[in-house]
Amino acid sequence: MSTRDSYDEIAEAYAERFMDELSGKPLDRALLDLVVAQVNGLGPVADLGCGPGHVARYLHERGVPTLGIDLSPRMVEIAASTHPGIGFHTADMCELHVPDQAWGGMVAFYSIIHIPPPEIPATFAEFHRVLKPGGVALISFHLGDEVRHLDEMWEHPVSLDFQFYLRPEIESALEEANFAIDAYIERHHYPTEVETTRSYLLAHRVA
Repeated sequence: MSTRDSYDEIAEAYAERFMDELSGKPLDRALLDLVVAQVNGLGPVADLGCGPGHVARYLHERGVPTLGIDLSPRMVEIAASTHPGIGFHTADMCELHVPDQAWGGMVAFYSIIHIPPPEIPATFAEFHRVLKPGGVALISFHLGDEVRHLDEMWEHPVSLDFQFYLRPEIESALEEANFAIDAYIERHHYPTEVETTRSYLLAHRVA
């Protein structure tokens, strides 16, 4: 079973659990507000690995043109039906079929966790390609150096690898892709979350 098939399988359960999660995550909201302020009319913001579309909705409600992209067609169907007025598309973030310098910003909340380390440099190079000079990237991930595999999630069969990353790995890969690092933040998990340290990295595309 592929990552795409796994998320198709759990899409409804995932949406039920996470559609309103930002209401209990003040740091996430503050960082998304910062992205909106820094993009400042530069162009649309893409939510990569958008799932049921709740992060894209938050950005859209703050007045920034927004789109969502996810590997799972079923996730995209749920997002599009739940949040009319936002464009949602099925695509792989490692190979984005959009023109060069199409976007002013991007958010990738826990979506690089399914990308193996050897593929991270090419993925960040693709992020650089589709962002305008000065465009903002906000990336979050689980901190560590392990891989957690799941064969079942919420009583559904899946085959998912959750790749944890160390800060230097992600920062170095972004810098090699011609991004400048602006900020890095860690937080402990909330009571409703899996017990991991959450990392957020804010960067911008160098011209």
